[in-house]
Amino acid sequence: MESSLLKIKNLSVEYTVNKYTAKAVNNLYLEIGHGECVGLVGETGAGKTTSALGIMRLIPDPPGKIISGVIEFEGENLLEVSEKKMRSIRGSMISMIFQDPMTSLNPIMRVGDQIMETILLHENISKVEAAVKAQRMLEMVGIPAERYNEYPHQFSGGMKQRVVIACALVCNPKLLIADEPTTALDVTIQAQVLELIKKLKVEFNTAMLMITHDLGVVRDICDKVNVMYAGSIVESGTVEQVFDYPQHPYTQGLFKSIPDLDTDSERLEPILGMMPDPGNLPQGCAFAPRCSKSIEKCRTERPDIIQLDDGHFVSCFLFSTEEE
Repeated sequence: MESSLLKIKNLSVEYTVNKYTAKAVNNLYLEIGHGECVGLVGETGAGKTTSALGIMRLIPDPPGKIISGVIEFEGENLLEVSEKKMRSIRGSMISMIFQDPMTSLNPIMRVGDQIMETILLHENISKVEAAVKAQRMLEMVGIPAERYNEYPHQFSGGMKQRVVIACALVCNPKLLIADEPTTALDVTIQAQVLELIKKLKVEFNTAMLMITHDLGVVRDICDKVNVMYAGSIVESGTVEQVFDYPQHPYTQGLFKSIPDLDTDSERLEPILGMMPDPGNLPQGCAFAPRCSKSIEKCRTERPDIIQLDDGHFVSCFLFSTEEE
């Protein structure tokens, strides 16, 4: 069996401001295979973006700090490589599409030059060759090459996001991290951008980590999905396993709170309560205060990850007690 492209083990990230410490990511475990698309879903504040920045080694320090863990990319621990080598990896081997295209581009630099800059940073070619490649990349994302010399303010939000995608994929990275790439766009443009990402992912044979809170996007694009809550993965598996047979109470709650056209129901079932303050996490399972199925053990101990089926994992005492 081929080894994973990316393997994260026990990653923990904290942010400290004055005497307040927020535990943003707690003992994260995540795996992505070559050419595979993996979804990372969860509420706002669950730690999804911090996990992505951890992979890129872009956690702002201060106030953020990676406390522990291993991030293996092609068998090499990214937390141990030099900053110089990490700069060569970003953009060429691992690229990231950030949430807001409005702030991802330099407003005083032509869009074509921004794509060309990425090429020149990672490839030993002339400026003329890089400009030609940048124009070709613009065409690939659906922007006429004649717009090469225009500035970001001359583009719509959807077009800006296409430029950001072009910057991310121009050096053919092995892993693309898409951090809620359609959040700032309207619904029709969202569909176009997602279709473009799907098409380019296949063309470039790029593995992808799709970070989103939209379960419909995950079902449409991803092969596997990880459900994140309060900085930890609570359930993971193939899209079919998690969507058709959700096991963790939080995952079940997520699906119950989404309208279903096939079900005749008058009201949705919300998950009661709020996600805990990352600076004051519960002693046991972070979801226990909101969980209708919690037992006494949930409030005092943190559950381990348990394998239910081949590739389907859950972090919940309901399953460990059944086995005992």
